[in-house]
Amino acid sequence: MFRYKQCIVVRGDLKLSRGKWCAQTAHAAVGAALIAKTKNPEWFEAWISEGQKKVVLFVSSLKELYQLEEKAEGLGLPVYRVEDMGLTEVPPHTVTCIAIGPAPEALIDRVTGNLPLFK
Repeated sequence: MFRYKQCIVVRGDLKLSRGKWCAQTAHAAVGAALIAKTKNPEWFEAWISEGQKKVVLFVSSLKELYQLEEKAEGLGLPVYRVEDMGLTEVPPHTVTCIAIGPAPEALIDRVTGNLPLFK
């Protein structure tokens, strides 16, 4: 049974190609994992040993994404925001997604527990 996970939350209002979404979520996952490795090494190590559970979710707007980011930071969770360089599909500095965790599932669920899966 998993006790730790990472959630990547993307903006549903952006229309990006599948490949672009894959790259953006990968940036988020790596960024947040590196933060956790430094600030919460016990969470990071537990998450690694459990298989690195990840869940990709979505919100409808940038405003909602910022609200989640603020709530997660308020709970002391590792958070990483992706701002695209603007070389392909979106203007420079477009915020595309955030990653929260790795961290205890129950703590992350306080932030993301009601969000739908990204499809």
